Amino acid sequence: YCGLSERLYQFQWTSRCLNQRDKGEVAMRIQRPVHSNVSVISQRVVRVPPALCRSARARTCMQVSCVAETSEAAKQAPKPTAGLSTGAYVTNSFGAGRVSRDSIDEEDVLELKNLRNYLVPRDSPFIVDNNHGGGFVGDRDRIRLHTVEFESADSAGSFCADGMMTQGDEDSCILLPEWAIRCGPRKTIYFDPKQVSAAVVTCGGLCPGLNDVVQNIVYTLTDYGVPEDNILGIRYGLRGFYERDAKPITLTRKYVDGIHLKGGTMLGTSRGGANVKEIVRRIDLWGLNMVFVVGGNGGNAAANAISDECEAQGVVCTVVGVPKSIDNDILLIDKCFGFETAVEEAQRALLAAKVEACSARNGLGLVKLMGRQSGFIAMQASMASGVADVCLIPEIPFRIDKLINHIAAVFEKQGHCVVCIAEGAGQDILLNGAGGTDASGNPILADIGIFLRNEFKKHFKGDADIKYIDPSYMIRSVPTTSNDRIYCKVLGQGAVHGAFAGYTDITVGLVNTHYVYLPIPMIIQAPRKVNPKGRRWNRLIAAIRQPDFS
Repeated sequence: YCGLSERLYQFQWTSRCLNQRDKGEVAMRIQRPVHSNVSVISQRVVRVPPALCRSARARTCMQVSCVAETSEAAKQAPKPTAGLSTGAYVTNSFGAGRVSRDSIDEEDVLELKNLRNYLVPRDSPFIVDNNHGGGFVGDRDRIRLHTVEFESADSAGSFCADGMMTQGDEDSCILLPEWAIRCGPRKTIYFDPKQVSAAVVTCGGLCPGLNDVVQNIVYTLTDYGVPEDNILGIRYGLRGFYERDAKPITLTRKYVDGIHLKGGTMLGTSRGGANVKEIVRRIDLWGLNMVFVVGGNGGNAAANAISDECEAQGVVCTVVGVPKSIDNDILLIDKCFGFETAVEEAQRALLAAKVEACSARNGLGLVKLMGRQSGFIAMQASMASGVADVCLIPEIPFRIDKLINHIAAVFEKQGHCVVCIAEGAGQDILLNGAGGTDASGNPILADIGIFLRNEFKKHFKGDADIKYIDPSYMIRSVPTTSNDRIYCKVLGQGAVHGAFAGYTDITVGLVNTHYVYLPIPMIIQAPRKVNPKGRRWNRLIAAIRQPDFS
């Protein structure tokens, strides 16, 4: 084992030393067994010059590395030849990437479950015209999960460079492999489209884009050749699989035409409380072999449970999730669909608060936005609007006295102040917190907005004109913006491509600006949170000159 010399971790770092034969350099890999062509002759700390750190996974080699020598088998191996097989980087006016015929090390790729052992491979119906001239994605296409190579451990954001933080702090780093499987249509599919029976269900809270995703799942299924009579829409969440007063509906292209122009979900939704065994029984009874679950952390957890129960009962059905979260709190994914639309609507409330505040002497505009455990909406809306003087989020505690002193200082400087607060912020200082969880397992919150409004009134005693704005559900019930609409189209298409590829217990999302398939258990471990030491939060507090209120 190679241990890091400058930070103590609660987990063990196992490493493999690779001899890069073409350059003769030694690099370090994380959580990898020793390669058969490399024999480790000693284990000791070696200072490696930064110039030798070529790969993203070799970032930590500036602190520690193993000394290795090439085995006899490796010495006799043929040298790599020039051309695409060497992993040459190619670029053109349409994009860029690295092409390689070398085998993929499966241990360094996020593993996806599949049902291919129970299915018959066949050619895609799109193979006739090479997928409309756009080509196909290969199973060995991969997207790098770690894109930044840091100069040193002191660089901003360098902590947990080879993993993801689940709680926004340094005690919650989970290591990740180097690669994820790329999303998209395959040349080989594992279902006969004419024999496919699919179901689509939306669950959890509303979010802009639900109708867009449903529409594009239906469109893509029919593009593959799935009969329209074989596509079911499950009403009012997962309970719609078995409740008598919520019978499924048939989704045709005509039925879903134009639904993307409306907010909400045409299927209806509900939270929690689903009977997984009964759902799988209905899946088996109805002969479904594809189920698409559009939901957040709770919805994807349910999809994971359904996939496991299908496996336990021997039901061959792919279960594919599409991650939805108005709070943008899904791990690993760059952004959830609908988040951009929510930010656009949220900043309207902040702009209104600015007008109210600057139109009065010592005007104070207080805006409460959604964000139970993650403050992404409040942070992004504050940055986008450019009018917030204070932003309070659940990840960062604050003291009332320091907050009020800062507001008073802002009054003296500019005569008014705008405060943006996420609904989950300050729960630790409320006198009577609500406590408990809802049907989806989300924490039930006390109203921090009303609490702060009353505290401000008590302190300023009529010397401030306070306007409290709570847009609440208004930001999530609107149709999507153009960018979100395009994002939803790609997610819906990608979910269907993944199902036809035979994958199950997966979700589809944007990671490092590329669309990938991710194992659902990976993304439901915890809600994603704003990193208090990250660049995004730092940019905001630097822009609005917000001091530390803790």
